[in-house]
Amino acid sequence: MVIGDGILSPAISVFSAVSGIELAMSKGHHQYIEVPFACIILIALFALQHYGTHRVGFLFAPVVITWLLCISSIGVYNIFHWNPRVYRALSPYYMYKFLKKTQRGGWMSLGGILLCITGSEAMFADLGHFSQLSIKIAFTSIVYPSLILAYMGQAAYLSQNHVVDNNYRIGFYVSVPEKLRWPVLILAILAAVVGSQAIITGTFSIIKQCSALGCFPRVKIVHISSKTHGQIYIPEINWILMLLCLAVTIGFRDTKSMGNAAGLAVITVMLVTTCLMSLVIVLCWHQSVILAICFILFFGTLEVLYFSAALIKFLEGAWVPIALSFFFMSVMCVWHYGTLRQYEFDLQNTVSVDRLLSLGPGLGIVRVGGIGLIHTDLVSGIPSIFSHFVTNIPAFHQVLVFLCVKTVSIAHVKHEERFLVGHIGLREHRIYRCVVRYGYRDARVDDVKFENDLICSIAEYVRTGREGLDNAGEDSVKQREEMMVVGTPSTHLDGIQVCEDNDVANTELASTLELREIQSPPVIKPRKRVRFVIPKSPEIDRNVRDELRALMEAREAGVAYIMGHSYVRAKQGSSIMKKMVINFGYDFLRRNCRTNTYVLNVPPASTLEVGMVCHI
Repeated sequence: MVIGDGILSPAISVFSAVSGIELAMSKGHHQYIEVPFACIILIALFALQHYGTHRVGFLFAPVVITWLLCISSIGVYNIFHWNPRVYRALSPYYMYKFLKKTQRGGWMSLGGILLCITGSEAMFADLGHFSQLSIKIAFTSIVYPSLILAYMGQAAYLSQNHVVDNNYRIGFYVSVPEKLRWPVLILAILAAVVGSQAIITGTFSIIKQCSALGCFPRVKIVHISSKTHGQIYIPEINWILMLLCLAVTIGFRDTKSMGNAAGLAVITVMLVTTCLMSLVIVLCWHQSVILAICFILFFGTLEVLYFSAALIKFLEGAWVPIALSFFFMSVMCVWHYGTLRQYEFDLQNTVSVDRLLSLGPGLGIVRVGGIGLIHTDLVSGIPSIFSHFVTNIPAFHQVLVFLCVKTVSIAHVKHEERFLVGHIGLREHRIYRCVVRYGYRDARVDDVKFENDLICSIAEYVRTGREGLDNAGEDSVKQREEMMVVGTPSTHLDGIQVCEDNDVANTELASTLELREIQSPPVIKPRKRVRFVIPKSPEIDRNVRDELRALMEAREAGVAYIMGHSYVRAKQGSSIMKKMVINFGYDFLRRNCRTNTYVLNVPPASTLEVGMVCHI
């Protein structure tokens, strides 16, 4: 529903702002201007998304403040000019009197006034970018008073001008003084663009978080600001939103139908939020169940009343958010189901390291220079895709790292807890496992910095990890599976650091820096040299020094990324529904969404993809 709100809010905001043209043009001509003009603004709005809001964000606050002051001033003018006694409408008594008199008609009218509170749900999304105190101050001191004055002014105008003898729609611009309509129209369009930008950014954020948690197909996420966290751009979603916004605008061409659709989306989001909030009260705040029940009964009753009133407008536009929600929910369910079943297949077909190494003499496996990073979703065992690779190409790198990038269900992971490193098999195998943990709101670094952080973390694990991994014993198997938390180099400045040189001059310095550096052997032709700068400490073990030297030589030879590309098919004998979901739905999403190379910022020149058919 939030994604649907991201489609409906820009459409209704821009179209309602542009609808003021009808009061400045002759009858019968404005309808040919409103829709094209609104579509042009929407296209320009989405086309400028890749530049980022940080470039024009300094205009947002002045535009919004000017707009709020404008509508509040017009409201005050209408109150004193048309009906000063309209302030009595603030009393809840008149709401009760209205509903008692109109009964079913009054209840049905509740769905039409949902636009009065549309946009307030954006405050919940803004909690990710602003503090609670700033939102409270802005809402109670500026936003709420301005809206109350604006609505009271419109009520005062309509109380004296409720008999309309023309064909114009009764809207906001009718109550605006005629001399101010063009300036207010321009300001309203700017305010609509700012409001649309906020909900579009919120849609990008929620899709990024869903994708990080494995509940949405992989998309390309571009961080458009190096200073402001959360400023992201998703090209695929941006153009899909634009097309759907244009379809809604051209299809409805009426603020009433758009209002019914947006109203149902907003009240559904609020109702679901209230239900989840009752769980937060009990599970997170550890308050009594009675308090949670009272909370959901009070707020839930009011929202159910509005929800039912909005739902009866189903055929008058309210079907749009339901259809959009059903579509996006279907995509998310198909993707999550297929991803989960593929993970279960990989988990059931893991290969032990002893089994893999036992195939070496028969297959003629050789070790080549460099580091091989094998991306996998498994945190234990060797994935079947690698055994498939070795069986067909019996060679792998001098140092192997099974890399697992996990997004955990917290916002941020501390840098000192980023890497989880361990050995696979004996030490002389030079096979490691590294689990990299990110929060769903963490920004991923580029490939060069990530490689250095990864290699330094493995080297630090080798230097400070448990001893005796190369000794046979009753606990040797258990020790092989143990992993250690290692932070990034920035969190342990006293640990091992990587130093890269672009030439090989002064190789004789190795004897003077033997206690501080482990250098690679001299080479004949110039190339990039890699050195591990280790801290001053007691003499390290010979086996550890040899392992660090092998790791350094492999890093100097280069890093190759081995990616698995699985073609998923349903097993024979599966139900028709499963075959449709796996063979058509999930396969279509996999073929048309971004691959791991885009999501993980993998350099294409160093990537090797291995294909394999998985029957699940």
